Amino acid sequence: MSTFKVTFANGAQMPTGSNFLVELGGRKILIDCGLVQGERYSIPINREPFTYDTTSIDALFVTHSHLDHVGRIPKLVRDGFKGKIVSTAPTRDIAELIMIDSMGVLSKEAKHENIEMLYEEKDVLNSMHLWNDIVEYEKPYTFKTDDGDALFVFHDSGHILGSAIIEIRYKGKNLAFTGDLGNTPSPLMKDTTKLTNIDYLVMESVYGDRNHKDREKRVDILKDSLISTINNGGSVVIPAFSIERTQELMLAFNELVENKQIPEVPIYLDSPLGINVTKVYKKYDSWFNENVEKTIKSGDDIFAFKGLIKTPTSEDSKNISNDERPKVIIAGSGMSNGGRVLFHEARYLPDPKSSVIIVGYQSAYTLGRRLVDNAKEVIIHGEVIPVRAHIINIHGFSAHKDSDHLVEFVSSTASTLKKIFVVLGEPKSAYFLGQRLFEEYGVAVNVPEKNDVLILD
Repeated sequence: MSTFKVTFANGAQMPTGSNFLVELGGRKILIDCGLVQGERYSIPINREPFTYDTTSIDALFVTHSHLDHVGRIPKLVRDGFKGKIVSTAPTRDIAELIMIDSMGVLSKEAKHENIEMLYEEKDVLNSMHLWNDIVEYEKPYTFKTDDGDALFVFHDSGHILGSAIIEIRYKGKNLAFTGDLGNTPSPLMKDTTKLTNIDYLVMESVYGDRNHKDREKRVDILKDSLISTINNGGSVVIPAFSIERTQELMLAFNELVENKQIPEVPIYLDSPLGINVTKVYKKYDSWFNENVEKTIKSGDDIFAFKGLIKTPTSEDSKNISNDERPKVIIAGSGMSNGGRVLFHEARYLPDPKSSVIIVGYQSAYTLGRRLVDNAKEVIIHGEVIPVRAHIINIHGFSAHKDSDHLVEFVSSTASTLKKIFVVLGEPKSAYFLGQRLFEEYGVAVNVPEKNDVLILD
């Protein structure tokens, strides 16, 4: 009898570290291979040996290019993986940028902790040599097993550029991994594809226990926060993920600046990765939603506007501190667990006239999470920094579906579902969402623990 089973190697009862092992027809494949993110990139769990034989894996399928879904691929290759890597084209392009970029933080941490690097640049390059199979949405990819073909279908998840829900069709059973599901309608991306005829669903739950209350008013809240801070003589620091969040913010600033809805101030994009990822977004502008496509066709460069200053080099970044004017600084990383944003937060968090605007999910134990949880002081680069600036948390900019919309997402295939497995969320989020799904649809729901096994035979 053909084996068809899933092992939850990572990403169970935690919002990051996506990594699932699927065995079918004598083959072994992975869905994602991401870093577990927290206060540091190189936390011990990322250095642990993989729980499976890396040399036995035939292929790796990637849902999207966020670090918590691709960040351990170079380690996987370093540890012996030689199979094929499969994804959409934008995912491949962005993943290469983000894996190279992450090495800067990994190198600093390795030196500080006096430990070996998690991986080196050659491991990233070797990973890219294996990453040659590119798929398009809704066009089945045939994967041969010892017992017939399996079809992999990538559906648009609406999360970030190139992001996908991966559906596996094998031996009359349909298994789908949501990856991360987008906060539809998105300012940039097309809507999340509705699934049908799914038997088993492995779904994310980052915001499984709460809703984005400011979703419809996110730009208005941003505008009001900017005006208030600038008129007060302060500066605005926005820790932003380099993928999607930075581009959504630039789209919002493009509109605010062109319509003269905020005062004229310098707007610094202090993120080399954000700058480079934006180039990839411009390359794939046909992947955007209809509204953005129309804007681009009208001649508007949505990622360029008056006052925008890009600072790709370290020297450019340091010079920002010489600008005494009120200003906006968009810098990485999104959870303030590394990167250039820490230097700006160290300077402006003690300033009661300034603001730090949080526009994304903040994992437990990150500096960003402590700010959201109203910490009175934080430690940055070994120094105690008092928090006197205004901390503004705009949930509506999240690239993830909230609880209501996660429940709604399941509706299109609820009648065919045999079981839902809730992953990629903190335990309280996962269990809360699981209970909601059971009550709403009467479908069996499980919140797996690490290394739990699902057998579909």
